[in-house]
Parts: sequence; structure tokens; C-alpha cells
Amino acid sequence: MNIRSFFILFTFCFFSVALSQENTVLTKDKKTLNITRASKKPKIDGVLDDKIWENAEIATGFIQFRPDIGNTLPTEQRTEVKMSYDDDAIYVAAYLYDDPTKIMKQLTTRDNFGQNDFFAVVLNPNNDAQNDTQFFVFSSGQQADAIANPSIGEDFSWNAVWQSAVQIVNDGWIVEIEIPYRTLRFPDQEEPTWGLQFHRHFRRDRSQYTWNEFDPTQGNIGLYHGELKGLKNLKPPVRLNLYPFSTGILNSFDGDTETDLTFGMDVKYGITDNFTLDATLVPDFSQAGFDRVVLNLGPFEQTFSEQRQFFTEGVDLFSKGDLFFSRRVGNAPSGQLDLDDNEEADIPDEVKVLNAVKVSGRTKKGLGVGIFNAITEKTYATITRSEEIFDENNEVIDTLITKRRELVEPFTNYNILVVDQQFNGNSSISLINTNVMREGEFRDGNATALVTNLQNKRNTYVINAEAKMSNVNYQNADSETGFSSFFYIGKTHGNLRYSFDHRFADTKYEINDLGLNFRNNFNNFGADIWYQIFEPKGNLNSYRINAWVNYRNLANPGVFTGLNFGGRYFAQTKKLNAYGFNFNIEPGKQYDYFESRDGRAFIYENIVSVGGFYSSNYNKVFAFDIDGGIFKIFEDGRDLFGYNIFLSPRVRPNDKLLMIYSFSLNMANGQRGYATFEDDQPILGERNRKRITNTISANYTFNPFNSVALTFRHYWDTVNYDNELFTLLDNGRLTTEQGYTVDNVSGSPNINFSTWNIDLSYSWQFAPGSFLTALYRNQLFNFDTMSEDSYSESLGTLFDQPIQHTISVRLQYFLDFNGIKSIFKKRDNPHNGQANNFFSSRNRRFGINS
Repeated sequence: MNIRSFFILFTFCFFSVALSQENTVLTKDKKTLNITRASKKPKIDGVLDDKIWENAEIATGFIQFRPDIGNTLPTEQRTEVKMSYDDDAIYVAAYLYDDPTKIMKQLTTRDNFGQNDFFAVVLNPNNDAQNDTQFFVFSSGQQADAIANPSIGEDFSWNAVWQSAVQIVNDGWIVEIEIPYRTLRFPDQEEPTWGLQFHRHFRRDRSQYTWNEFDPTQGNIGLYHGELKGLKNLKPPVRLNLYPFSTGILNSFDGDTETDLTFGMDVKYGITDNFTLDATLVPDFSQAGFDRVVLNLGPFEQTFSEQRQFFTEGVDLFSKGDLFFSRRVGNAPSGQLDLDDNEEADIPDEVKVLNAVKVSGRTKKGLGVGIFNAITEKTYATITRSEEIFDENNEVIDTLITKRRELVEPFTNYNILVVDQQFNGNSSISLINTNVMREGEFRDGNATALVTNLQNKRNTYVINAEAKMSNVNYQNADSETGFSSFFYIGKTHGNLRYSFDHRFADTKYEINDLGLNFRNNFNNFGADIWYQIFEPKGNLNSYRINAWVNYRNLANPGVFTGLNFGGRYFAQTKKLNAYGFNFNIEPGKQYDYFESRDGRAFIYENIVSVGGFYSSNYNKVFAFDIDGGIFKIFEDGRDLFGYNIFLSPRVRPNDKLLMIYSFSLNMANGQRGYATFEDDQPILGERNRKRITNTISANYTFNPFNSVALTFRHYWDTVNYDNELFTLLDNGRLTTEQGYTVDNVSGSPNINFSTWNIDLSYSWQFAPGSFLTALYRNQLFNFDTMSEDSYSESLGTLFDQPIQHTISVRLQYFLDFNGIKSIFKKRDNPHNGQANNFFSSRNRRFGINS
């Protein structure tokens, strides 16, 4: 029996035993809150003088789950919550008793928790324990919202338009909330029971309480919701939200100035009660942030996180199976150019997205369906050809310059289809397909995955499994079909937990048309074990110790490539300071088949790394983070040593201003790796590398609707090779016998790389869901071979480069179809006076006058 067969048999037996255990009840009897219909809509101002709150049932008796479990609040810190509803929305009023001098209330941007107390409402209209909609209100008055399920956790990229208001009073603080039905997904319901939970968080000691008791040692949090009863005859509204926008842009670079004015619109439309269409028409991503570019010396592509809102919001279904990397849509062109020696090409950095559409939702029975489509336009490179003209004496008398355009990306269609079935309140099975179709003779790509997440009813063990297939049609060459799999099994309850995993991909697995895999051809095994506490012990609020081991092989041929093991310790003290340390060891020979770029192994041996960090309490005016580590190789003939330092002080002089400075230094002396390609073979070298990064961020928030933000980053990286360079032998060792040096290869491999970015923005939320955003950016970039330049010399060279300036102003307005209908109804009603005009009612709902 081979090791893979043994592993699969072992895990099957392991999980069978787990499933055979007797089921137990995770929670005590669920709490119930009975809601009554409002005869008149409350004014959302944080003052609980509306008639609907007089006789509403009270939800109270909150119970702690962090850092202690099971504690209750004293009377002077109790929480009392009331709810009501009408044909338009759910209404929530919470009185959070406390000493107002101890309430933390830092002004932040949306979805940024900062140093704030908060109150949260969690609604689950399907009452399925898996699909929650969360609404947070901070003591500062700001909002956050998220969708959540066991597969993705909390997704704060999801944003809804809803109203809230906060009042600080002499015995605590008050929250009033209006949650329109357009923010939720549910069918017609006569007398439904919804899942319901409330959270209250005290930032000063980071304690958190829930209305219905929650046991953090076992099961997903959705299983511990209480129930909301009393809703009757709910009719989901027409869910049509329009976000028209316009952006004015000015770009200046190296003496050239361009201006542009664009118009577009994003649309959200409820196709059915549970399914929503999201579309961006004439997309505008001009205000997406700068990528944090670094020098990439490795064999794999450099990637960056998604910053375009359409591609970050509501993509939980599409992320299943890891087949979707949204930066592929509108990324650099995929075509390759065959240039002569006297030709140069100007290739666009990105492809224009013409439009993109998402349709997603989930039925009452837990069936989720997602459809994604995007199309990009044709993109051309401009090729400049220089030809010398000779006279009869063969002397150059002129140069003929010609230009032509060549297609580097055709019209392209990107598609995703996802079907996901949830069951048992904690498990799901999904089928995902991605497809990329390009016009003409460019390659097409297709990938399919079957993904399962299975947990037993006691929520004590879990299995995650994935089987994936890819197919790439190269048009002018044979298509290739590849396979990949992932298997994970673990214990998910108690203080001591452990897991085993297996990852496999053959040599033809390729999903990079719409997905992201840095490499294929692996057959790896891993095991983890960890111990953690869920209640304070001694001077610690929490700590966690974990250890791991990984055994790596190639899939074809089935040879060993490496082994590593290590450990980590993390702890948080009762004073809310955190610290930890870690180590990792790669013992013996390690075989890197990718560094050489030609498929041959490059051997290194015995690398040891250790590190640690300390993070002080962010609640204080001054706080800091410090992180560091060292690594060393123990190999005959080598003296590799390196270290890294990260230091980040932060100052919060008041609740409106936060300033953070970060400095990082990375040094590696004696590192070996790919340098260049010469005479049809890879050339490797021994190098010293130094990286320094400085960043500054500052945020000033005037109120929950107005803020200014500044971000600065300077990254400097130098790579300096020893003069003697290596060629790679077939046995994986290096030799200098062929006599290659830095001086005799074509093009020096030494590098001096530097980037500079400043990003200054102002944001004003002038109405619910409506924003005015003004932005100034500049950017500098330099790449040369002056690797021995000092920091100041390199900075001087950087400022000799042309600078790019960008100024943009974007106006986005939120329009709700139901709100538009109500305006016209009021105008048609002779009993409605001027006091009921749209703008006054809008401002009251938004809490502007509170």
C-alpha cells in the first residue's frame, strides 16, 4: 500500500468513527423575541420617544463569550433591545447601559472597527444557521456590515444602505437602526421564524456578549442564534437599486497632460425574492488604489489583492474552490509578441473591462446559485521598428522608423457558474465551473471543481475535500487536461485540536486564465496540532500553541522535494498586549525544481528561521508593533545569513485622528538564486539583498460622513551579485567552471529598484449610499543596475525620474426604486405638505439632524 492510499484509508476510518458518535445538543433552549408591527415609522435619531418602543418586548440577559465564558453583566451595564417592523423595514432600538466616560468611540471609516464599542444585529431570514446578514453600529456613530457563513467567515466587502443613529447619554449609549427589506433576501412569508442574535462589545477590555448564549469551543456561531417571532405577511420589496456615477480625471506624466470625464452606473436588481443581479455598466475603476509593488526575483508571477469594489463585493459563492482570481479580468494582455532585434513594443498594462454582471442567491432550502460574466475589449500593442539605411559605401545615412499595431488580447468572455447546496446547518457541497473564451487563435481555458465541506452534527470533526480539473485549448497546439485535489480532516472542538491534509496537482493542471495557481506538479502532505484556551488563565486572556510538519514531493516523477517542521506561540495579556514567537526548520537536502526555470533541481540544505513579535494595546494614545526574525543556512561552502525587522508606532491623539508609521528592513547575505539566462542555460548567482520600506498613513475623520486619508509608501530594493556566477549541474549542485561572471554576461543581473506612492483622498457621504470622493495621487518608479548606490543616492536617482500626477473627482448617487415610488405617491396625495418632501425625510432617516 502506497502512502497516498494509506492516508486516504486512515482519514476515512478516522471520520467514520467521528460520525458514529452519539449526537448531542450544542445549545440550551433558544431564546425567543416576539416582535410587533409598528403603526407609525420611528424617527431614526437615537432618541427612544417613538410610540412603538413603549410596549415592545425587551431582549436582555446578555452572556459573555470572550474572554470569559458564561459571565453576565451587572445591572449598570445591562443591555436592553427592542424590535418592531412594518411593510418597509425592521427597526431596532438598543439601550446599552454603561459609564459614558469609559465608552471608547474613535471616529473611523465605514467597516473599520477601530477603538470602538459596538452593538450588532445578526439576522438570518432562512433560519438555517449558515447565511447571516450582520449590521454593526459603533459608539462613534459609524456603521459596518457583512454577510457571513461557515465557508467564508465574515465578508465585510459586502455593503448595504441602511440607517442608524447613536446618542451618548448619562447612563450609557443608545442605538436606533432601520434595516430596509431591500438589504435582506427572503420570499413571501406569512408567519416566519428568523434566526436572530445580538452582540455587544466593550473595546476597553475587548469583552463580548451575546443575547443567546454562545459556546466558542464548539460549532459555528450561527448554530447559537436565538429566534425572532411575530413577523406576519412579509412581502419582499422590488429590489432595484441604481448607483449612477461620474468621474473627472486629470493625468499628468513627463510633460503630457490628459483629461477625461466618464459616466456609468452600477445596478442591483432582485430578479426573484432570493436572487440578485449586480452589474457594472461602463465600468470605472480609476480610483482603485495603487498596488504595493515589490521586486520579484522568484520563478512565479507577482500578484496583488483586488481593489475594485465590484470584484470584492458579494463574491463568496464565486470564491469556492479557488478557481476565481478576479484580477485576471482586465489584467495585462495574455498574447505574446515575436519581436526582431530592431523592434520595441509598447504593451498596455491592462485590458479595458466593457461590463461585468453577477447573479447570485440562495433558496429557502439552502441551494445557492451564482453566475458571473465579464467581457473585455480588444487590446493592441504598438510596435516600433528601426531600420538603418546605408549608402553605396555601406555607411549609415538615415534610420527608417515604422510603427504597426498587433493584437495582444482579443475580445474575451469570462464566465463562472456555481451551484452550492448547504445542509445540516454546518455542511455544504459545491460544483464550480469557470470558462474563458477568446476570439481567434488565442488560448481558451476551462476549469471545474467539486468542493465539499462536511461536519458531523456534533460539530466536532470536519472534512474539506476538493477535486478539480482544468482544460486549456491552445488552438494551434494540443489541448491539455489537468487534475488537482485537496483533502483536509480535522478536530474542531475542545482545547486540543489537530488536522491532516493532502494537496496534489499533476503537471498539466492550469487554471490561470481566470484562476491563480503559482505552480503545479506537487504531491504534498501536512499535519498540524494546536492547543488553545478559551478563558483567561493567569495573566493571559488567551494563548495558542501550534506545531506543523509538511512533506513535499513532485507528482511526476514522484520524487522527494523537501520537508519542514515548525511551531508558533501566540498570547494576549489581560492588559491587551499581544506577543508571540515562531520557528521553522528545513532539515537536510531540499530540492527546488522551479528556481532554475528549466525544470532541474537546485539543492540547498538545512535552513533554520526564528522570529517573534510584540503588539501593545491599541486602546492607548501611543501604541506600537515590533516584529523580527533571523534565518541561517547550515551547508558546507555556504554562509547564508539574513534578518528582518518591522517597527510600526501609531499615535491616536484624539478620536478623530490616527497616524501610523511603518518601517521594515530585510537583509539577506549569501542568498543563491536565478540571475540571468545565457547560452541557452540558466545562470545562478550568490547575492546580497537589502530591502527597506517606509510607509505613513494618516486618517482624520470629521464625523461618520466626512473623512480625509493620506497614504505614503517608499520601497527600495537592491540586489548585488558576487562577480563569479554559477551554472547548474544535473545533480542539483552549482559550479563556476564555465567561467561566467557579472562582467561577461549580457546585461548585468545587479538591480536597484525603487517605487514611491502618495495617495491623498477626501470622502463625503452626503446621503445614504451616496458619495463624493476627491483623490490626488502621485507615483515615481526607477529600475537600474546601480546596486551599490546608497539609500540617499538611490532616492536622488528616483527623483530624477518623471513623476505621474493623478487628480480625480467621483460622484456616486444611490437611488432606491421604492424610495422613488414613495416620492411620487406623496406628491399625488393632497394631504402631504411640504414637510414631507423627499429631502427632509431622507435627512431624518439618515440621522443628519441628530
